[in-house]
Parts: sequence; C-alpha cells; structure tokens
Amino acid sequence: MFLSVFDMFKVGIGPSSSHTMGPMVAAARFLDMLRAAPFTAHGLKASLHGSLAFTGAGHATDRATILGLAGFLPDTYDEAKAEAALTAINADKEVINDGLPNLHFDPASDLIFDYDTRLTGHANGMRLQATDAQGDIILSQVFYSIGGGFVLTEEELASGAATEEGAPVPYPFKSANEMMEMSAQSGKTIAQMKEANELSRRPRADLEAGLTRLWDVMNDCIDRGLARDGILPGGLSVKRRAKNIHEKLLAERGMNLNAPHTINDWMSVYAMAVNEENAAGGQVVTAPTNGAAGVVPATIRYYLDHVPGASVSRVPEFLLTAAAIGGLVKFNASISGAEAGCQAEVGSAAAMAAAGLTAVLGGTTEQIENAAEIALEHHLGMTCDPVRGLVQVPCIERNGLGAIKAVSAASLSMRGDGTHLVPLDAAIETMRQTGADMSEKYKETSLGGLAVNIPNC
Repeated sequence: MFLSVFDMFKVGIGPSSSHTMGPMVAAARFLDMLRAAPFTAHGLKASLHGSLAFTGAGHATDRATILGLAGFLPDTYDEAKAEAALTAINADKEVINDGLPNLHFDPASDLIFDYDTRLTGHANGMRLQATDAQGDIILSQVFYSIGGGFVLTEEELASGAATEEGAPVPYPFKSANEMMEMSAQSGKTIAQMKEANELSRRPRADLEAGLTRLWDVMNDCIDRGLARDGILPGGLSVKRRAKNIHEKLLAERGMNLNAPHTINDWMSVYAMAVNEENAAGGQVVTAPTNGAAGVVPATIRYYLDHVPGASVSRVPEFLLTAAAIGGLVKFNASISGAEAGCQAEVGSAAAMAAAGLTAVLGGTTEQIENAAEIALEHHLGMTCDPVRGLVQVPCIERNGLGAIKAVSAASLSMRGDGTHLVPLDAAIETMRQTGADMSEKYKETSLGGLAVNIPNC
C-alpha cells in the first residue's frame, strides 16, 4: 500500500478539503473529459448531493465548483483572479477555458443543491453535465469527494481505485503491525521507510523541495493567522481570537507567575491561527483534511518554539512519519468527516501529529505506534456537527485540543517502552466501525449535535 506524503498533505484553500478542494478538482477533471470528447459542448450544469448539498453553502462548495469549471485548481489558486472570474461568470453567464468553446453557465440556475437525491457511493457526491446547443445532456459524470481533497469518479470508486497500490514500493505496509515488523527487520525508522517509498516514485530533490514547501505553507499560515483579527465570514459573527491570545501570551512570556498549563494555550493558538485562516478561505495544507489542518502545524510549531534542542531539519522526518500513520488510517478506515465523523479528521490528525512528534523526540517505532494509538483512541466517537455547515464552531477550538492531545500522547508514549494493550490497528478498525454505526446527522450534515442546538443566526 502506498499513499504519498503529498497525498496526505496537499497545499490548497479553505474552508474544506472535501467540500471546497474536492469539488474544484472534480470540476477541473470534468473539463479534461470535455476536451477529450468527440463532440462540442455548449453549456454546463452541476448538482450537489448528500453532505455537499446540506453543508455546501457553509463550505463554499458552490463557489469552488464554479471556479473549478472556470479552470481553477487548489494548489495554484489566485484569490484576485478567482474574484474577477466569479464576477465575469455571474455577469456573462459563461465560463471560458483553454481548449474549449465558451460554455453557457448561469450559477443561479445551472448549479443545484439537491437535498433529496442521495448518490449511493459516498456522502459527498456531485454530478457534472455538459449540454448541446438544444440543452440536451451529452456528457454526465458523477464524482465523489472522499476526503482530504481526494476525488474519484463513480466508476473509479466502484472498481476499487481508491485502494489501488500502483507500482511496488520497498516497504508496502498496509497495517501498523506490518509497519513495525518491516521496521524491525530492516533496522529503519518509519520515516526512513516512508522516504524510501517516496524515492521509488520521485527524485530526492523533488521530495526535499516538496517537504520544504509543505512546512513553509503551514508555518506561513500560522503567522498569518496570528497577525489577523476581525470577524470570520459566513454569518455566525465568529471573532478571530488567535491574534489576541497570542499577544497576551507574548506579554506574559518570562513572567515567573505563569502557570505550567499555559503551554496548552500556545499549542491551541497555533492551531486556531491555522483554522481561522482556513475558515476565511485562506491557503492551508490538508493535514490530512482542511477541517483538521491546524493540528499537525501546531504540533510542529510547538516542537520548534518550545522544545529544547529542536531543529527545523527534523521537520521532514516529522512529516514523513505523520504521513505514514495517516496513510494507514485512510487505507483501513477513513479521513472523511462526512463518512466517519470528526474522529476521522481531528482524530486522524492528532494520531499523525503524535507520531511525528514522538519520532523527532527520538522515540522508537513502538513508541511512535503507541503515541498514534493513544491520540486516536481518545477521539473515538467524535461527531462532525459544524454549526451552519461552517468550519468554525466547534472546528477551530477542536484543532487546538487535538494538538494538545497529540503532544500529551507523544509524552505518555515516551514515558514507556512502547508496549501497550490496544494496538493502533485495533483503534483504526474501531474508528471505522464507529463511523459506520454513527447516525448520518452527525457526519457533516449539520442536522444534529451542536449544529441544531446553537442558534444559527
């Protein structure tokens, strides 16, 4: 089994990897299908289903779909150009793309939130269609946004493309148990095995440059979030808090009366800074999703800023280790809130962060596996119930607590020798089963939990 570090960590835009980035990617794929088609299209239509319909407005799914049909992609997104394109599309009722004729598209009538028709492959479904000059459908494709920015067509999902392995890699572990066995047999760390797998697919220079960019984007996102205040978009009137908290922490630094638990506020503020940027539609890195994008960066920043002897040269080791754990969760369970609740998002992120931190603190493979298990175990059953479908409440604070749990899990694992009762594989399987049993209203539909018990206006 191989999922690249660049699959688990993607540079993109907020507020959601599954509801914003995924639909944008799907729309771009549909344009490629049109370019390869033997006929000439004259218009486009789109419909959003399941969770994409119920929480799409709060996640800017409609906006992302329109921009995807206009040729925008998450990793090269330019906000100024996007705003100009949206203005032009709303005025002219058409999208313009290289290699295609100008295509009629009126967002008001050609993009539908379909709350009644459920597509059976996944909770996050969308249908894109092309029409001829008479308005008849000449191409129709269902896409599923399966979490973390991953997108599959209906046919790909049915054929098992979500679990395709591709070319062989040196260390093809599919479970945590296999990962530990391969580590023991090879004498390599998890990060070293993950690096060897990556190098079987790309040159070392590309891997190193890509890892550097991931941390640069993460770190820049933290810094932007710490510098900005104001009200987040979406109508809930949620205030940005990271800047104010950070300023207070800086003012208190060096005071002898500081309580030891203040370190928790540092972890939280780093994560909150990221998720406030995400909620505002800023550039983030899926880690493994946008809704959980703050946990891993916050844990790395905690390590660099607060742990004696920390070095930025160890960040690639952190990311590779975290990606290995995230890949196991995605392969054997889910990282999608719409599929398994927030345990699959913040829970997975905390497990990844705990593993990465344990690795750079010098932990053994057994201690790394133990840290990931502790972090995931104590997120089991967590629902995804965003108020008004916005990735704000409870998501922003939840990332802060996820980072705290990740650091605590790493610390606990380092106090032991790695032996423990519950294997990581068992925690992952439990998360999968819990997600399958969880009521749909608690899986990113905003039909239950906090979403219905907090006033939405």
